[in-house]
Amino acid sequence: MADVPAAIADDPAYNNGLGATQRKDPWWQEWLGVVVGLGILGGYACWCAFQGVRYSHFGSYLSPFYSPGFLELNHVPRFVPVSVIPLAIIGLFRATCYYYRKAYYRAFFADPAGCAVGEARKSYCGETKFPFLVQNMHRYFMYLATIALLFLWIDMVHSFFWQQGAATVFSVRVGSLVMLVNVVLLTGYTFGCHSIRHLVGGKSNCMSCSSFQLSTWKTATKFNVNHQHWAWLSLTSVCLTDLYIRLVAMGVLVDGKLI
Repeated sequence: MADVPAAIADDPAYNNGLGATQRKDPWWQEWLGVVVGLGILGGYACWCAFQGVRYSHFGSYLSPFYSPGFLELNHVPRFVPVSVIPLAIIGLFRATCYYYRKAYYRAFFADPAGCAVGEARKSYCGETKFPFLVQNMHRYFMYLATIALLFLWIDMVHSFFWQQGAATVFSVRVGSLVMLVNVVLLTGYTFGCHSIRHLVGGKSNCMSCSSFQLSTWKTATKFNVNHQHWAWLSLTSVCLTDLYIRLVAMGVLVDGKLI
């Protein structure tokens, strides 16, 4: 590991150790919020992976943690985590996200716990060593997440069509709207990705020469400006969507029919 730069090593907060700071504001509130938020949502997602497919469906609904449906095999025992593949895609895409890196580096590694707040480590290697070297594969996980997002849009459309006898009818239900909100939030998060902006706007010396490229980059930038909010809202919606379908399938909630 490389030595800490002299400018950092001479900082009083650094020398005084973890949590040392001259800040007077409640800087720890954001840190604590991330710990609680990611702890609950991440823990729920991992818990879902080991619940089996029993409550992952209801009618035309399919939990986002178990999409696409063809990954599931009816003869697989209940204890087999069939949602490992979609959960891995979601996890790797978010774990390598630029915003989430900042969030969990601070919250779980205290690296640092906040701006101008002391940390425990005395050396720094960046993301040049395993496992942090995997962070450089973010754009490839983004490609996988985009494919997964396509399946979620298909699942959402399918949630509006229900089987009644031999006929398939269009029906708007609470669960359908829950799945619609979820996929919209996931789209906003995915298309605000920094890698998306580079994909549509990078490697060009004259963006104004192509109105399509410029407008696409501007659209991605609008999502990117609020990337943090999209990140939290979409992560929450994924968990809540699974929870809603799970509770309806268990008979705890009654799925309301609107149309």
